[in-house]
Amino acid sequence: MSRQVTEGRFYVEAPYGGTSGRSGRLPLVLDAPRSGHVLPPDFDTIASTAAILACGDVRVDELWSVATRHGATLVAALFPCAYIDPDRAESDIDPELLASLWPHDARPQAFSERGVGLLHRFAAPNVPLYDRRLTVPEVERRIHDYYRPYRHVLRDAIEAAWQRHGVVWHLDCHSMRPRGGALDPDAGMTRPDVLVSDGDGTTAEPAFSRWVIAEFTRLGFRAAYNAPGRCGDLVRHFGRPSEGRHSVQIELNEALYLNESSGEKHVRHDGFSTLQSQLGQFAAALAAYAEQHSEEV
Repeated sequence: MSRQVTEGRFYVEAPYGGTSGRSGRLPLVLDAPRSGHVLPPDFDTIASTAAILACGDVRVDELWSVATRHGATLVAALFPCAYIDPDRAESDIDPELLASLWPHDARPQAFSERGVGLLHRFAAPNVPLYDRRLTVPEVERRIHDYYRPYRHVLRDAIEAAWQRHGVVWHLDCHSMRPRGGALDPDAGMTRPDVLVSDGDGTTAEPAFSRWVIAEFTRLGFRAAYNAPGRCGDLVRHFGRPSEGRHSVQIELNEALYLNESSGEKHVRHDGFSTLQSQLGQFAAALAAYAEQHSEEV
């Protein structure tokens, strides 16, 4: 297994030395865009590290690293999503965060209205990240140095797999709180163990999404499909099922593996290691699925 780290910004992990091994034979690409924990030196935030990391997907990359043992390639961000969020559209610029008018394309979405757009205004709810507004040059630098390189390396991994096979399956890996937050569509509601989203069949062939749901159900999870619809920008950007490019978002309930009060691995029930083992079983089944449904071009 090999891991290539790029200037402390993200890493790419693949088995057997990258494309020369099984990862080159299986068109499986996973990414963890929001589990980074390395604070960039120019972050200049007033929020605590705990608050910054709490708004991301804690340890999701570590959980899914088992998939590389079964032929998948994993791309993961090392920087926190509060600094800049790889799973937001580049145009999702929050005007309330800027010291001057944004000179490029700006189309704020509902995320920016909540203070969690491309660049977050808040860490935990009502916990501000800054005591000032950000300048245009520093936002441009974050896009140039962190956001675009992450998206480009993920694009390249997906494209390389598709070029070899004419098909690729991409899993965008996240976590979710046990209950919907005040600003979420499912506010106050208990969430399932696993939520699989494909933009109502627009980012992946529904048959594949149903297979994913069935496999998680077989492993004993309570799985839901597009309910509530939480599909992010990455799967919408890369998923083109008519071309054999299937992209689904998978969210794991943090209650399965985290102590909610501390954010540490769940020790009492050994939840983290149990979940990681189950994800290994899922990855093995996914590898078999990919081998069955793809051929070398």
